[in-house]
Amino acid sequence: MNLAGKEQEYIKRLAKFQHASNIKPILKGYSDDQKFLVQQAEGSYVVKIFDSAQAGAKYAEFRALQAMQQYDVSCSKAIELGEWQDISKGYMILSYIDGEEATDALLHYTEEQQLQIGIEAGKELKKIHRHQADQAMPSWHERKQAKHQAYMRSYEQLGMRIPHDESMIAFIDEHIHLMEDRPNLFQHDDYHPGNLVVKDGKLAGVIDFNRCDWGDPFHEFLKVGLFSVEVSVPFAIGQIRGYFNEQSPPEYFWRLYTLYIAMSLISSIVWIQKVKPEETNEMLQRLVRVIEDHHNFASIVPRWYVHAADEQ
Repeated sequence: MNLAGKEQEYIKRLAKFQHASNIKPILKGYSDDQKFLVQQAEGSYVVKIFDSAQAGAKYAEFRALQAMQQYDVSCSKAIELGEWQDISKGYMILSYIDGEEATDALLHYTEEQQLQIGIEAGKELKKIHRHQADQAMPSWHERKQAKHQAYMRSYEQLGMRIPHDESMIAFIDEHIHLMEDRPNLFQHDDYHPGNLVVKDGKLAGVIDFNRCDWGDPFHEFLKVGLFSVEVSVPFAIGQIRGYFNEQSPPEYFWRLYTLYIAMSLISSIVWIQKVKPEETNEMLQRLVRVIEDHHNFASIVPRWYVHAADEQ
């Protein structure tokens, strides 16, 4: 029996799934977890299986999903967390959100519908950010600056440079003080169409909280500029406007957004060189596109937002 087959047998032994009619792997996503869709008469569920060494992080994820229910967030409900000690694996049972990944679904809708789905996504993200960190949590500024400094040291040792990185680094140095006194709120930390589900032209829910963190809520939006605009510019604009009560955001948002996306270019190239060096050229193309979106960081509002807003 292969590993996936063995773990499906363990799923069938769980009291909740003794009458499961179908268990099949979910292959999409970049998580290290194994995921299975479990179908039975009263409904469908997702089971995430992980190494027992990840139990602490999974407990935090489980608690976060429980907290999201308090704020009426449309996301998977946390049902059960447990461990199979004999195979050193843990499992998490979640409710299943029916629909299609937004990355694929958005292509089937008009630009106006994409905009509206983005607005719904922005409003949902606003609800996620109502969850506040414990006061004992170190400040966002301290944690983020330390991470950035570590990435900068790694970047300097890479032996390669992002084109036009001088203006990018200068922008970061000039604006990094803006992180001081920014709030410590709950972050999904991977909020983009790949982790959103759409059904019948509406946002059905948010999935994959496995990277959740704490910090400045505006930091979430760097994924809009890095990834979401490559799927749908109307969706990207809608998410930003939905977050700000269907209005364009204030200037201070754009300054922080541009700071965070500039910092993310450094971390992205370091990460890709370390984890998937064969995808370096693809990543560089994305980073150059972001730099061009900001006119070599002479503009804090990306060109895709300006152009699309003019067309509304």
